[in-house]
Amino acid sequence: MSKVLMVVAQKNFRDEELFIPKEMLQTEGHDVKIASLARAKATGMLGASVMPDMAVHEANPDFFDAIIIVGGSGSPVLAESEDVLGLVQNANARNKIVAAICLGPMALARAGVLAGKKATIFKTEESLKVLKQGGAKYTGEDVTVDGRFVTACGPHAANDFGRKLIEMLKEQH
Repeated sequence: MSKVLMVVAQKNFRDEELFIPKEMLQTEGHDVKIASLARAKATGMLGASVMPDMAVHEANPDFFDAIIIVGGSGSPVLAESEDVLGLVQNANARNKIVAAICLGPMALARAGVLAGKKATIFKTEESLKVLKQGGAKYTGEDVTVDGRFVTACGPHAANDFGRKLIEMLKEQH
């Protein structure tokens, strides 16, 4: 099956946006790894914690079929990380599935991969500004797919986001 990398902020990732799609993907037989800015414990907004399998700078996009940026109040930090932006750009250059949920699409927009693409995001003044600066067309939908890109607007969309990723991974193989 496919190999998927989920990237979380070190602090304040959104628990459901990691665990719901991760469990759905694993149930379908996909191999899911977690990365963060460091290999240190990452903590969710609701108190969950995970030990990342790798730091983002160690992630090789050739090894993965999809890269997912998990949201939460800590995820704008990911959009400022050269390692995260480089990973997203490299995954895009290799025609991988690139996905993000909640505030995660800010990293995709800052990486320049959403130019001319339809996308959704957890709507804040700052997040909409970043999407617009990145050339994305905001849809306001719960989940938006445009080619190999999947974006979702927040924790309530985690199930639909997971289902869409599973569909796209099946189509890819």
